[in-house]
Amino acid sequence: MVSSYPVQFDVDFPARPLSRLTTAFRLLVAIPIVVLLTMLSGQTFQDDHNQRALVVGGAAVFLPLVLMLVFRQKYPRWWFDWNLNLLRFSNRVTVYMALLDDHYPSTDEEQSVHLDFAYPDAKQLNRWLPPVKWLLAVPHYVVLFFLWIGAAFAIIAAWFAILFTGAYPQGLFRYVVGVLRWNNRVTAYAFTLVTDQYPPFSLS
Repeated sequence: MVSSYPVQFDVDFPARPLSRLTTAFRLLVAIPIVVLLTMLSGQTFQDDHNQRALVVGGAAVFLPLVLMLVFRQKYPRWWFDWNLNLLRFSNRVTVYMALLDDHYPSTDEEQSVHLDFAYPDAKQLNRWLPPVKWLLAVPHYVVLFFLWIGAAFAIIAAWFAILFTGAYPQGLFRYVVGVLRWNNRVTAYAFTLVTDQYPPFSLS
């Protein structure tokens, strides 16, 4: 999938039968890799008190970047590499959980999930946008809320389809990948801050 938007995302459609066994027990099989991703991203499924503490820790990855762009107009390369590779890993886990691929998510190999965006020239970015990009993206959050509800139903339908046929229906596949693409564009704009170009309201 190639578009004019600076964030590129796609997932290879599986040209072979998907594993019915790992599909049937995907939630159980994915527990180790989900735990690893949770530890890396600073998110948790524990009680509210612990969650608040960890969200503050996770925000520390975002807020200093805002300050760097506003006051220094710098985007450290190591920070960019961390953000990009963490997002790639997160997407591989999400794709696995969404049944789009039955290969166990790798911590470093691309596999069937392709996410890329260029290292930004911080001098070319609007230095006053980073503090408000998350707010400007609110319309996208609303749309994505409903798109993810649709994706949940699509994944459930695909679960039954894979169990009976070994294949992910292509229409459902394109829809779920489209939701992930939309989500990645919003994340890159509002939180990893790699572009000033407002994300399109599009699955494609």
